[in-house]
Amino acid sequence: MKSIIFSVFMFFALGLTAQTSKEAQVFTTKEGAIKGYDPVSYFTIGKPEKGIKTISHSWQGSTWYFASESNKKLFVANPEKYAPQYGGYCAYGWAQGYAVKIDPNAWAIVDSKLYLNYSKGVQKDWDKDREGFIKKADANYAKK
Repeated sequence: MKSIIFSVFMFFALGLTAQTSKEAQVFTTKEGAIKGYDPVSYFTIGKPEKGIKTISHSWQGSTWYFASESNKKLFVANPEKYAPQYGGYCAYGWAQGYAVKIDPNAWAIVDSKLYLNYSKGVQKDWDKDREGFIKKADANYAKK
């Protein structure tokens, strides 16, 4: 029931168009991958930080922005370590089988992996069973 409510909420109430498996590999807006936020900052300073347009790197068909040259170097050396799971799409959304946009401020690091969610409200639901939702999302993402 919760997944039905989530799906209806996401697609009709908010008018979102979730992407299917044949869509973009990385969640990207006009601001860049993950809305222009520096993926390394979640690990190094423990919070999201907007990237700087002059410090960028292209990876998996998207432009990633960084708050510092040192963060860019860390990412370039090991992008899989710093890039968010599920291409930067909502972790809870992927647990339901959908690629849904994210809020860079709704995040968590679990087992050294970055997970982003649609909103802080959705993240609260995701937090209730992180392990279960990660398993579901992993399985759904693998099918894409």
